[in-house]
Amino acid sequence: MQPAIFDRIEGQGPHVTLIHGVGAEHSSWDEVTKQLAPCFTVVRLDLRGHGKSGRIVDCTLDDFCADVRAVWDRHGIRRSHLVGFSLGGLIAQAMALADPDRIDRLVILSAVAGRTVEERAKVVDRLKLLQEGGIAAVTRAAEERWFTPEFRAAHPDRVKARMAELLANDPASYRAAYTVFATSDLGDRVHEIRHKTLIATGENDVGSNTRMARFMHERIKGSTLRILPRLQHSVLVEAPEIIAAMLLEFLR
Repeated sequence: MQPAIFDRIEGQGPHVTLIHGVGAEHSSWDEVTKQLAPCFTVVRLDLRGHGKSGRIVDCTLDDFCADVRAVWDRHGIRRSHLVGFSLGGLIAQAMALADPDRIDRLVILSAVAGRTVEERAKVVDRLKLLQEGGIAAVTRAAEERWFTPEFRAAHPDRVKARMAELLANDPASYRAAYTVFATSDLGDRVHEIRHKTLIATGENDVGSNTRMARFMHERIKGSTLRILPRLQHSVLVEAPEIIAAMLLEFLR
């Protein structure tokens, strides 16, 4: 049985659906949405196990795709641009492969595909640490991976708020979602994506790294690649104005 899925829709114009990352919620797109809403009908949701949606103990990548479809079907949305960040970028890849006719343009932001053996081992090690020590066991390392040193120094309150949001997740739901993120990879299928696609990641993102962004760009025919100078992973917190401008340019 599908958990209740919270959604929020605002703005005017063509639909654009924004999918958040693991351990976040629809509000992670707040600043971006302010810039998109005058031009687009912005569709946001809390994935199962996140935010105001129902809690879970296990799930699959297909389950997360079902959450997006459920929101589209609820509101009679037949076609939408699709933007996914991190785990959301993995979901966006899966949606583009499973539901190509319902997607217009595609944006894969700070996402993974084609992990190497070493990259896969690192994320599985973080999953084991999470399973053994809970969310708190991975928080400090996440902060250092996600934000640039200068942002952490200049905006400690914003970093603290994001870490508090992470810690506030339901433990079982977070483990289930992170398991999907750590164990899923569509690198062997991304070449099948035929949408007009933008791929972007931070220059210093060690998880969703530039090698993987280039891997996707080389395989998705006609795609556009943007490497965001200096940035690490949490681009929605650290640089929402850059992300919004990039999306407006690409989606218009």
